[in-house]
Amino acid sequence: MNLFPHAISRQNMSRREMLDQSVLGFGAVGLMSLLADEGLLCAEDSGHKSAGTNHFPATAKNVIFLFMSGAPSQVDTFDPKPLLTKLEGKGVPESIAARVPNIPRAGLNSKLMASPFAFKKYGESGIPVSNLFPKTAEMIDDICVLRSVNHRVPVHGPGECIALTGSAIGDRPSLGAWMTYGLGSESRDLPGFISMLSNSTGPAPQTPGWGAGFLPSRVQGTLVDGKRGIPYTQMPAGYSNQNRRQQLDFINWMNQEHLSQLGQDSELEARIASYELGFRMQTSAPEVFDLQSESGRTAKLYGLDDKSTAEFGRHCLISRRLVERGVRVVQLRNGGWDAHGAIKANHTKRARATDVPVAGLLKDLKQRGLLDETLVIWGGEFGRTPTTEGSAKGDRRGRDHLPTTYCMWMAGGGVKGGQIIGRTDDLGYTPVERPISPADLHATLLHALGIDQHKLYYLHNNRKEIATVLGGEVIREVF
Repeated sequence: MNLFPHAISRQNMSRREMLDQSVLGFGAVGLMSLLADEGLLCAEDSGHKSAGTNHFPATAKNVIFLFMSGAPSQVDTFDPKPLLTKLEGKGVPESIAARVPNIPRAGLNSKLMASPFAFKKYGESGIPVSNLFPKTAEMIDDICVLRSVNHRVPVHGPGECIALTGSAIGDRPSLGAWMTYGLGSESRDLPGFISMLSNSTGPAPQTPGWGAGFLPSRVQGTLVDGKRGIPYTQMPAGYSNQNRRQQLDFINWMNQEHLSQLGQDSELEARIASYELGFRMQTSAPEVFDLQSESGRTAKLYGLDDKSTAEFGRHCLISRRLVERGVRVVQLRNGGWDAHGAIKANHTKRARATDVPVAGLLKDLKQRGLLDETLVIWGGEFGRTPTTEGSAKGDRRGRDHLPTTYCMWMAGGGVKGGQIIGRTDDLGYTPVERPISPADLHATLLHALGIDQHKLYYLHNNRKEIATVLGGEVIREVF
C-alpha cells in the first residue's frame, strides 16, 4: 500500500534548499491574503461581516493609495495663498495665529514665505494647481481636492500611522487590511492587498501602514519589489508546474489527514489555503510584473522612458495591472517629500518623479473603463507651515511640519471630480470650512467600497473594534 501517493523525489535538493524553495516560504512574505472563495476570511470570528459582501451598493471595487511620505506642502501644491506673497518676510497676523492649535513646530514666530511655485487654473472646473503638477492638472476635472484634512501630530512616523491606520501609536490594522478583511479579493491568484515602496529616503516606511495589526495576519499587505515582483514566486530550479502540483497535493493530503483528526481548526485550514494561493501565484504572479507586453505608447504614458519617472511609473503601471486582475488594494509609498530646507528643489524633484506617472495612471484607468470602479487617492501624512524654518535665505528656505491642515485628493470610484471640498484660512494654517479628520477620510474610502464603518468589526480583547477607531463622518459631498 502506497501511503504517500503524491510523493516526489528530492531531486538532489539540500535541506536548506528544500526549506528555502518550498511553499512554506510564502508565509514569510505576507501571502496570507486568503480569498473570499476559500470561505475562510472572517469565518472563525462570530458576528463579523462575511467576506465578499457589501452593506450597500459600492461605487468602487478597488483602491489605489498614492502615499507621498514626508508631507507635501499644501500651499505649494493644491491650496494657493496669494496673501503669502503679499506678506512675504513678515510675521503671522495675530488674527490667524490665534486660531492655530497649540502644537509644536507650528512656526508662528517665523517669517511668512511666498510659494516659489506658480498656480494656474485648469479644466472646465477652473481649479488652481501648482506648476509642480502640469500633467496631473490635466485630469483635474476627474479629481476632488480635499483642502481641509487635519490632525494634531507633527511627527512623521506617528503621522504616517494616523494617515494609514487611524492611530498614531501604530498598533492598529492598516486601512488596506480592513478592506481586505471585509471584502476579500476578486483575484484567485494574487493577494488582496499589495504595497510597493519607492524612493525610501527621509522618514522610514512605517510597517503598520500595510500591517494587519490585531486582524488575522492573512489580510496584511504583501510588500513587493516593483522590479522583481512578489518574492519567492519563481518556480524553484528543477520543478515544473506538474511536479510542483504533485508536491502540493501531497502536502495537502497530509494536512487534510491531520485536520480530520483535529476537527475544525482555522489555523490549519488557513495554512492549507495559503499553499494553494502560493501555487497559483507561482504560475501567474510573475506575468503581472512583466511589462514587456505593454505597448511603447503605454510605457511612455507612465514615464518609463525617462530615468527620473521610471521607478514610480513602473509602480503605477503595475498598479493598473493589479486592479485589472482583481487585487482589492494597492498602496504605493513614495518617500522624500520632507522639505525642511530648499523646498523649491525638493518639491520640484519629487513632483518631477511622480507627476507623469500619476497622470498616466489616471488617464490609463479612464481609457480602459477602470477609473469608474477604481478609487485613487493621493496625499501625505500632514502639510507644511506657511512660514520658513530656520534662518536660511533664498532658495535654501524650507517649511516645517504642519498637521493642522493639508491637502489630499481623490478620483474615480464614484467620486465627483472637478470640485474642492474644505477651505483654509488666508495663509493655509487651519480649516475654516468643512474640516476633515483622517477618520472621516477612512470612513469615506470604506463607504466607496460599500462598507459601513460601524458594521465591519473585529472582536479584539472582548471589544468590537472598527476601522475608524471611534467612527468618522462620511464625506458625502465627494460622491
